[in-house]
Amino acid sequence: MLLTVVSLVASLISVGVSWAIFPQSAPTPVADDTSFDSAKFYETHVRANAARGAAQAVVPGQPLVPKPVAGLTQEQTNNAYIVVQVGRQMNLPERAMVVAIATALQETYLKNLANPKVPASMKLPHEGTGTNFDSLGIFQQRASIWGTPEQLMDPAYASAKFYTKLQAVSGWEKMSVTNAAQAVQRSAFASAYAKHATLAQKIVDALNIDD
Repeated sequence: MLLTVVSLVASLISVGVSWAIFPQSAPTPVADDTSFDSAKFYETHVRANAARGAAQAVVPGQPLVPKPVAGLTQEQTNNAYIVVQVGRQMNLPERAMVVAIATALQETYLKNLANPKVPASMKLPHEGTGTNFDSLGIFQQRASIWGTPEQLMDPAYASAKFYTKLQAVSGWEKMSVTNAAQAVQRSAFASAYAKHATLAQKIVDALNIDD
């Protein structure tokens, strides 16, 4: 009995020393390697600009925003449209768009979420709230890692950031949608993306069109 108590105390001391020497590290920010210009993207993509909620002059005979597709709401379709069009702007293959859409379906079901834990996000346009750490936007990218609230609450910038990280994953093109998404997101639920692959493909097929 005494030996057990001594062993337990020694173990606790060891853990305490370990925490003192190796304190828990803060999240490591992702390098800002995204050269995508969101402002220019919206300026040159009238329908994408309308999809994010900006007022636009009506173009005769052409709807400003895409009609809802694959059972999505108008807001979800708008966000999906921006994700797809950013992929096209970055000259990415359709596969990248499917991975991005599947990821956004799992993270927020394509809703641009603010987070009360990040007060600045609550002052920006949003379609609901989440409370997971400091995660923001359609991809639930953490403000302490991925960028500023203003950047991550912008569907175009958030998409470009996702695509940039995806491109940095060696061999992503040959990965399953699940593995490619997980390589970017590092989710605690790695297999959760798989169930969205088929719907993601339908959404991309409907929205991968000229602006």
